[in-house]
Amino acid sequence: MPTVDITALKQTFTELYGRDPHGVWAAPGRVNLIGEHTDYQGGFVMPFALPHATYAVAARRDDGVIRVHSANNGETHQAEVAALHPQSVQGWPAYVLGMFWSLKQTGYEVSGADLVIETAVPQGAGLSSSAALECSTGLAVAELNGHDVAPLTLAQIAQRAENDFVGMPCGLMDQMIAMLGREGHVVQFDNRSLEADIVPFNAEGAQILVVDTKAPHRLVDGEYAARHQQCQQAAELLGIGQLRELNDPGAPTLSDVLTRLEDEVLRKRVRHQVTENQRVLETGQALAAGDLVTAGELMSASHASLRDDYEVTVPEVDLAQETLVEAGAYGARITGGGFGGCVIALVRTGDTDRLAAAVQDAYAQAGYTEPGPFVAVPSAGARRIE
Repeated sequence: MPTVDITALKQTFTELYGRDPHGVWAAPGRVNLIGEHTDYQGGFVMPFALPHATYAVAARRDDGVIRVHSANNGETHQAEVAALHPQSVQGWPAYVLGMFWSLKQTGYEVSGADLVIETAVPQGAGLSSSAALECSTGLAVAELNGHDVAPLTLAQIAQRAENDFVGMPCGLMDQMIAMLGREGHVVQFDNRSLEADIVPFNAEGAQILVVDTKAPHRLVDGEYAARHQQCQQAAELLGIGQLRELNDPGAPTLSDVLTRLEDEVLRKRVRHQVTENQRVLETGQALAAGDLVTAGELMSASHASLRDDYEVTVPEVDLAQETLVEAGAYGARITGGGFGGCVIALVRTGDTDRLAAAVQDAYAQAGYTEPGPFVAVPSAGARRIE
């Protein structure tokens, strides 16, 4: 697992800015056990935080100037708090500067800062490196300015930064789990009521294997935004605010709902939303009962829905998922926004090396880039390190 040398990162800060930092903050990446693309329609999700994290070494400035350096690529960016406005910055600095802007827009007084950032979250792999960057920065900036911001509130501020400042219409899941993650636990989160059930990962005798497919991540090509727009269009045609309402008690049956939509693409998107929400609830029940077979079947059903109804998989992802299931995983599915990224599998303890090798062999035969498998352990959320 990639790690960050905190001592070296602090030394970089001191050499770059000529003073010592005021603190070190971290926020994790995440994988989503099940519940994909449902967050922006008020649905259910079940993610957990990864041990892979993004670290922010920072010190307050009183002149409104922001200087941020990436230890990953050696780039430095400078801006002024007063001059920040939506989509005024491109690339990785936008996620950092967006947190200053979003905190200020929410009503928090914010001064400038010097920061050095380094991440161990694989980028472009669907593991939410952007939310890890936002939340580590946001936690640092809030504390440097004397603000005690509730974790879920800071997650919402980070979502606003990504939606309005960066311009990505994401839901709340990624920022939520970055803030609320807990070691050994998953979070079953209701994106409508904002209720978070932090529950033990009850899977004795099993592990989570994640395979970074190394497929080119195509999320920025507008496909994520297109799915968001299609779902909202379907909700408007059905006369409801969010598709999540179709999972409420007393809602019409899915078959009745689908007959009211003429467009086949919209029917597919709605079918995924409704069935995926139900799968999250059933997975929670299965894990509570220690029923790993059912949990695995639900994960594989989620993948089929994301492949056929939501159309967000690519050949590398489908090959990894099929190989894992054929090699004996309880179940497997794409995790993240799609169009590349990672596949997550529920596997028997002791099977991880064999299943990882099976995917590597399948990729070699297909001529794909060698994948990057690792075992994921539910880990802690955003926190101050020093």
